[in-house]
Amino acid sequence: MRKLIVLVAILTLALFAFSAVSKYVPQLSNFKPSVVQTPEKVKVVTEESVVISAVKKVGPSVVTVVEESSPQSTTPYQLGPFSLFFQGQQPDQTQQPVSIGSGFIISSDGLIVTSKHVVADVGAKYQVITSDDKKYDVKKIYRDPLNDIAIIKIDPAQNPGKKLIPTPLGSSSHLQVGQFVIAIGTALGQFRNTVTTGVISGLGRGITAGDQYQGYVERLDNVIQTDAAINPGNSGGPLLNSSSQVIGINTAIAQNGQNIGFAIPINVIKDSLKNFNEHGQFERPYLGVAYKMLNQQVALLNNVPEGAYIEDVVTGSPADKAGIQKGDIIIKIDNQRLTGKNQLSSAIENKKVGDSIQITFWRDQTTKTVTATLVSAPSQ
Repeated sequence: MRKLIVLVAILTLALFAFSAVSKYVPQLSNFKPSVVQTPEKVKVVTEESVVISAVKKVGPSVVTVVEESSPQSTTPYQLGPFSLFFQGQQPDQTQQPVSIGSGFIISSDGLIVTSKHVVADVGAKYQVITSDDKKYDVKKIYRDPLNDIAIIKIDPAQNPGKKLIPTPLGSSSHLQVGQFVIAIGTALGQFRNTVTTGVISGLGRGITAGDQYQGYVERLDNVIQTDAAINPGNSGGPLLNSSSQVIGINTAIAQNGQNIGFAIPINVIKDSLKNFNEHGQFERPYLGVAYKMLNQQVALLNNVPEGAYIEDVVTGSPADKAGIQKGDIIIKIDNQRLTGKNQLSSAIENKKVGDSIQITFWRDQTTKTVTATLVSAPSQ
C-alpha cells in the first residue's frame, strides 16, 4: 500500500512538472524552422566611382575656349538690358594675352555653352579645343545680355569623323546645401579637363563676378556657392551632380577667400537656351541704365528712399527717352517696390520686348512717375 502511495505521488509530481514546463516550451506541432533569407546584392556607390563615372561621361564634352587677341581687338564697356553691369578697370592694351576659358557641348551640330565674359571681346577671334586636342574655329557667338552666358557655334565638319557629344543637363530646382558636386574645366588657363570635387556650400547668393583676363566685373544674382576648387580658366565649364548631369556653369571665384566658387544654376541656362531657340538669338528686354541697389540701411543713413540708384543712362535708350537721369533713384516698377529681394534686374527680366512699364523714381526730394517702352537689348 505504501509503495502505491509513493508511486502515485511521484506520478502527480511528474504531471505537475510537465504542465509547468509546457507553458514555456512551444509545442513541437507548432514549431516551424526559421527560413534564412538570402541577402540582396547591394551596389555600394563610393565617391571615387561617382567621380570616375562623371569624368568618363562628361569629360569628352568639355572644351577649352581660346581667344586669339590682336591689337585691333577691344573689350568695350558693355551694357546689359537693364544695367551697365561691367565696371572697374579696362584691360591693359599694352599686353595681348591669350584668354582661355571653358565650355561644354550642348548639341551634336556644334553649339557650345560658355560664360559670356570668356568671349566678351567682340573684336577677337576664338577657337575651341576638345578634350582630344581637336581644334575648331568659332563661327558665331551669341551673347545673352541678361546673364553671364554665351552660345558659340563651331562647324563639326572641320574635323570629319569626330563626333560631338552633348552634355546631359540636369535641374537646379531642388539642389540642397551639402550636395556633392564635381567641376570640370581648364584650370589656370592651361590644365585642360581638370577635375575637382566638393559640395554645394550655399544657394541663392548674389555676387560681383569677373575674369582676370578681361578686366571687368558683373553683378550676378541667385548663384550656387561651392567649395569645389574653381580657378581662373574654369569659367564656362560645367558643375555636375553625382548623376553626371550639369547643374550649373562655373563662373567666378572669391578673390578674398579660399574654397569659395560660384556657378550659375542650369535652369537659368535652360531659360536662355529656350529664348535662343525661339528667336535664333537672345531677345531680352532692355531699359538702358547702370544702377546700384540701395538697401534700407544705406537709404536711411543717406536720407533717401530704398531702390535702384542710377549711375548712368545710355543715350537713346528707353530710360533716356523716358527722362531718367543719372542720380535718380528708381523706387517702383509697375507699382512694385524695389528692394534687396526685388531688384531692378528681376523686375525687367520678367517683362517682354515691347512692354510699357511705369517707372516711379525719386529726384530732388520729389517722386515722379514716367512710362518707358522696353526694346530688345543691343547685340554684344
